[in-house]
Amino acid sequence: MKFYIIGERELVLAFRLTGVEGTIAENREDVLAAFNKVTGKGGYANVPFGEIPRVLILSEQAASQIENEEIEWQKTGKFPLIVEVPGLGGHLKGKKSLSDAIKEAVGIEV
Repeated sequence: MKFYIIGERELVLAFRLTGVEGTIAENREDVLAAFNKVTGKGGYANVPFGEIPRVLILSEQAASQIENEEIEWQKTGKFPLIVEVPGLGGHLKGKKSLSDAIKEAVGIEV
């Protein structure tokens, strides 16, 4: 399965050490350009299906800059699947952790 990350410099570099490609995004324009490329609105339009990332990892900081575009993409139900991860400084204020989301959805503390 192919992964791709968009986020802050340190986070992208850390993922690159594990073999995950990514784009360092410092502002909304960078995030949106990378997002459009990975979701097929840009550079992956003519790439064979197996080469398109199946999971797009967005840092919470990057995701907060393109909230509307992310929600619209998720409504289509197409790949890549979008997963948000906290940056090196931890969760952004107001964001739920994965365990909080599971507890809220299922009622079981993980």
